[in-house]
Amino acid sequence: MTELVIALNCNEEILRIENLAVSRSGSRVINNIDMSVSCGEFVGIVGPNGAGKTTLLLTILGILKPREGSIKIYEKQPNDRAIVGKVGWVPQTASKIPKNVHITVKEFIQLGTLSRKSFFQIRKQEREKVAKIIDIVGLNEYANRKITNLSGGQRQRAAIGKALASDADLILMDEPMVGVDRESRNSIMKLLDGLCHHENKTIVMISHDLASIKRTVHRMIYLEETIRYDGPTTSFPDLSKLAELRGIEPTHEDNEIKEILASPTESGAIILIPGKDGEEE
Repeated sequence: MTELVIALNCNEEILRIENLAVSRSGSRVINNIDMSVSCGEFVGIVGPNGAGKTTLLLTILGILKPREGSIKIYEKQPNDRAIVGKVGWVPQTASKIPKNVHITVKEFIQLGTLSRKSFFQIRKQEREKVAKIIDIVGLNEYANRKITNLSGGQRQRAAIGKALASDADLILMDEPMVGVDRESRNSIMKLLDGLCHHENKTIVMISHDLASIKRTVHRMIYLEETIRYDGPTTSFPDLSKLAELRGIEPTHEDNEIKEILASPTESGAIILIPGKDGEEE
């Protein structure tokens, strides 16, 4: 297999999606999606449950097949062998590790190199890379500790490290802050922003935590079947405008709109509430 060699230019387009439509269980979940993501961007995707956010990421990964349209990563199809290891994935359940898994943090992160090498044939330079990643995600003092003994926030950092170990340039994250305490959440968001600025990583992250994501990401997308907003965080619509985007008549008082669109968490963050009952994301 010829390995795709990429000289990163942080104005370079990494991901392009055109006229994408995807169906699940016979129903169209997302439709007419057009978007592009360039190197170094930190993109946050928000929207109610059932809006198609997870479906979009799974299609980018090549797990789901488009009904219409196309996805290109470095001008390649998602399942092209030339981009193996170039796309990292951090699912919602990344930090939920069974208690009977007896591996250290270092070994867990090292698993990220398995896309290219045998676990038992890791070269010196790869061991050095793993050590660097452990430092980047702030887990040096826990490197030899069993991963199941770490807090939820620390395990989430390890999951991010595992994605980085695969040499991924594009990292897709589905609700990575679920179950993570407020302090750890702020710390992880700062880490992710640093990865984009200093390591030339590109991150596309789904989150229901509107307050947290608005503070950190560079660009926001509001998705509900199709893209209803795609632009700078500073211009993201207020709650009244979001109500209009969802087809809710803007005759409600602001407090009523909040109840329709969002509910506060214990930390005070605004969480977009579910949309249509029974729909999958």
